[in-house]
Amino acid sequence: MNQTVKSRERSRRIFLQRAALAAAAALTGVGRAPGRTGQEESPVSEDETIFRTVMAGAERKNLRSKPVGEAMAALGRAFLGTPYVAHTLEEEGEEHLVVNLRGLDCTTFMENTLVLARCLRLNAATFEEYRKQLTFVRYRGGTIDGYPSRLHYFTDWVHDNERKGVVRDVTAALGGERSDRRVNFMSTHPGSYRQLANAEYLSAIREVEEAMNERGFFVVPSRRVVDILPELLDGDILGTATTIAGMDVSHTGIVVREGGIPRFLHAPLSGGAVWMADGSVADYISSHKQMTGIVIARPLDPAPGP
Repeated sequence: MNQTVKSRERSRRIFLQRAALAAAAALTGVGRAPGRTGQEESPVSEDETIFRTVMAGAERKNLRSKPVGEAMAALGRAFLGTPYVAHTLEEEGEEHLVVNLRGLDCTTFMENTLVLARCLRLNAATFEEYRKQLTFVRYRGGTIDGYPSRLHYFTDWVHDNERKGVVRDVTAALGGERSDRRVNFMSTHPGSYRQLANAEYLSAIREVEEAMNERGFFVVPSRRVVDILPELLDGDILGTATTIAGMDVSHTGIVVREGGIPRFLHAPLSGGAVWMADGSVADYISSHKQMTGIVIARPLDPAPGP
């Protein structure tokens, strides 16, 4: 399929998705504050409208009864065609929870499929619970405490969410090798991050990087990804290790098994929208020379809370 045809197909998916969301909102009353009618109606944000629509679809498919990984794979498909928007978390002002289901980058796509699945499994599919879970997953220890508290590096995100019982890092168990790379991209490129003009924040990020380098991380090398395809499960969260100096991972997405083949569902800058990569995960990794392997975090069914 050439690039023109692919672009047209992505545009068609985006149009159909938005039309479906609008139709579902009209049919279900999404867009109205619960318990209000007529002149008392108050507007609901577009993000909450999308949330309610996706949750209604998940209920119809009985995703609440599925393991969290299977629910993630199904929810990920619901976002096919959603536009790619870069730097979605970089809003002005003090660090705060950013909610954006209208446009996704690779990180927010991964986080949102995970959080929506957790809400279902917790039997708490409300917008308030969604915001609570998003904060819990996105920030160190589940608490917003300035820009450095956001989990900027993927392997640090995995480490913190493993401690919180959200995921399990299965990279080593699936044949991963310890990486010898040092992570320092943010502290060595402070001009690329508006918030790092704050010397206190820059110092805190350096401390995060030092802790990461002391801890280290594992990567399944690209040459061995094909060997572990049978062991990849729906909803497994993948980070692609990279040749970029100072970085641990350059891209993220989730595994969706189709016809027994684990494929990569993600929000790539080059694609312009959430889409499914052609072929298997191994095919995707081998087609990108700057990707040196994968880090694998397996989502865990949530305990009551947090």
